[in-house]
Amino acid sequence: MPVTKPPTSSGSISHPHGKASGTQDFIDHLVKEKVISLQQAKDVLNEASRLNKPVEAAILSKEIMNEEDLLAEKASFLGLDWRLIPTEQKIPEAILSQIPEEAAKTYRMVPLARDGNILEVGMITPEDVRAQEALQFIAARNNFIPKRILISPIGYEVIVRQYRSLGGEVTAALGELEKELQKTEEIETRPAPQRTVGEILEEEAPIVKMVSVILRHASEGGASDIHIEPLGDRLRVRFRMDGILHTSILLPIAVHPAIVSRIKILANLKIDETRLPQDGRFHAVMEGKEFDFRVATLPTANGEKVTIRVLDPTTGVKSLGDLGVVGHNRQVIEGGIRKPYGMILISGPTGSGKSTTLYALLKILNKEVVNIVSLEDPIEYTIDGVNQSQIHEDIGYTFSSGLRHILRGDPNVIMVGEIRDSDTAKLAIHAALTGHLVLTTIHTNNAVGIIPRIIDMGVEPFLVPSSVAVGIAQRLVQKLCNNCKTIVSPERGNLAIIERELKNLPEEEKKRIPAGPIKVWNAPGCDKCAGHGTKGRIAIFESFDMTQEMEQIIVDDLTEGKILEEIKRQGMVTMLQDGILKALEGIVSIEEVLRVVEEHESNS
Repeated sequence: MPVTKPPTSSGSISHPHGKASGTQDFIDHLVKEKVISLQQAKDVLNEASRLNKPVEAAILSKEIMNEEDLLAEKASFLGLDWRLIPTEQKIPEAILSQIPEEAAKTYRMVPLARDGNILEVGMITPEDVRAQEALQFIAARNNFIPKRILISPIGYEVIVRQYRSLGGEVTAALGELEKELQKTEEIETRPAPQRTVGEILEEEAPIVKMVSVILRHASEGGASDIHIEPLGDRLRVRFRMDGILHTSILLPIAVHPAIVSRIKILANLKIDETRLPQDGRFHAVMEGKEFDFRVATLPTANGEKVTIRVLDPTTGVKSLGDLGVVGHNRQVIEGGIRKPYGMILISGPTGSGKSTTLYALLKILNKEVVNIVSLEDPIEYTIDGVNQSQIHEDIGYTFSSGLRHILRGDPNVIMVGEIRDSDTAKLAIHAALTGHLVLTTIHTNNAVGIIPRIIDMGVEPFLVPSSVAVGIAQRLVQKLCNNCKTIVSPERGNLAIIERELKNLPEEEKKRIPAGPIKVWNAPGCDKCAGHGTKGRIAIFESFDMTQEMEQIIVDDLTEGKILEEIKRQGMVTMLQDGILKALEGIVSIEEVLRVVEEHESNS
């Protein structure tokens, strides 16, 4: 429909390149309506020009307006409908094919839905004349009537990524590989200069593309790990999403050696060493976003398995509330970080979210007057104002050697990614005793085992009470999908467990129990959670303070039973109780809590 645009205000802003456009009119409109300031408008135009992106994306990245307000304001200005695109929305392939991928990327427009002969087309800049002309040309060719819908850059990215399915892209790369092999067989045999395996693989474009596609889909899909596993007759690629492994694609076993070698090249590992495990890492940019990949190879009966940890250093650091720290646990943890010195120990197995909790604590402690230094392997998140140092054990820069160095640098707060050996444990204890707040992790099954584990690593028992301030244990549980979760009555066996644990809760924590009959929640699965019934994860915790009674136990009669008695006297909420309270609040399912806690108890 034709749109009559308001006259440009007298305070209009000049585009950095002197271009007058519908975009310019919209920015002038926002200034005239006092939605944004003149200075904000200039900043937005400069950033859009400098990074070659739509002004809408610049407005969102600078958090001047939220996505919904921006769409509503611009849709009103243009006289169009607008739509928020949920991150889970999937477009059928038949509809997606109505607009070619190249046109979708060039003109920033994507198909959304089709009703008879009318195709709804989402556009970031529907006022762009070139985009309108391209859309009319495609519509005439594919015999549909276009209906323009305003969408945001975020919504556009959700749809445009769907042009590239993992299976489709890998299948295309396999086809290219077969053609390359056929060409190689047709070339007559003749002497040729010797080439290394690495040089051959670098030239093998289909394999390079295949690995790139796997890495990109894992990083874009939010996978935490990639498992590439030879199964004898085929190669299985699995992604770990929200703690659960899902098979993503199966490949011919013939491509296994080439894929493993390509990953080894990226991680700077020995290509010809297949009998020993190797570890490495590499950095890559995926769709303009930086990712770190940690690689571990393992010889198996069927060949080398490769596990890749996917790390997004730009991910925002979460707050304690986001992590699920509430009630007694929050009091203990916040009390610990308020102390001027001492050690805060977080325990749990690999993948239990310990590092994320450490970063949440650093976020609270990160102030201009505080000197914070961290030793990490690897650096998972970057935090402005924190001096983060990457461990490199292959050149002798370990947690213990790094800790010796940073103690000379006048730190107030020290974060040690993990206590792995006796030397690091003793140095961390020494740092806590000499006026530093030390945040670190250790591998134990529960909070009760933290003190005995430290002593087992060679720390004298009499040093522990003066150095350890707080002990924390945690596990990750899957959160229920908010879209499809419903209230249900618990099964008889689960109800008995719930009633027992609620009865044993400290009085102060009983305030968290919802009023009325005991009800839990379940989620059958829906489109927004891809049928899983879960989306995201949250932690369950247990924690204790170093009290005079605990000090006496450590020095005189150290047993896990005595420690358990003392932390119960403190009012500790166990991980099981914390999980049950979260289940009653509808955050997680009771079955998931019991599954995770049973695993924890079986490892104790």
